[in-house]
Amino acid sequence: MLLDELKNYKIYLASKSPRRRELLADMGIDYELLSAEVEESYDPSMPPADVVQYLSRLKLSAVDFSQYPANTIFIACDTIVVADGQILGKPKDDEEALQMLRQLSGHTHTVLSGLTVATPARMLTDYRSSEVTFIEIPEEELRYYVQHYRPLDKAGAYGIQEWVGYIGIQSINGSFYNVMGLPTCLLWDMLKKMVDTHSNPLPPNSSL
Repeated sequence: MLLDELKNYKIYLASKSPRRRELLADMGIDYELLSAEVEESYDPSMPPADVVQYLSRLKLSAVDFSQYPANTIFIACDTIVVADGQILGKPKDDEEALQMLRQLSGHTHTVLSGLTVATPARMLTDYRSSEVTFIEIPEEELRYYVQHYRPLDKAGAYGIQEWVGYIGIQSINGSFYNVMGLPTCLLWDMLKKMVDTHSNPLPPNSSL
């Protein structure tokens, strides 16, 4: 079983997102956090699917892989919302959060997550896409959400697992967990591929 095989590896998650940390823990994967302080800029002409994959790789760009043993796995992920052809990142303040939520209200948008899984010897990058449809949400309810929750740390200014998701999401086409910020099924598959190519891992505390 993959969980047993992963015990032979030291796993690092390069993310500040509490949702990703929670999901990785709920998958039964032991990990440590890795600082991922990078400027998340990209070429605006890039297609959204390329943007999220690029940003997920970017979070590992400061890692000196040569300093880690071969049985180390790094995980990085980035999520964006695309509405009306426009990429919506994290809002800078409450007013921008409200503007984003008004744009999403009553419409269907796309959530894309780029995922990178790497060892010192190999790197895999992929992405998943989900379609989310909101009902028309009254202004007072949008304001309630912004005032009582934390939309500023979320792409598109909302969390599917929070109040506005409960009352406002009419349908989802694709992975719920992708919308939450980590395509867990894709991650599981990528970890399997990574472990399969490294079938004789070193003991967890060994060095190169």
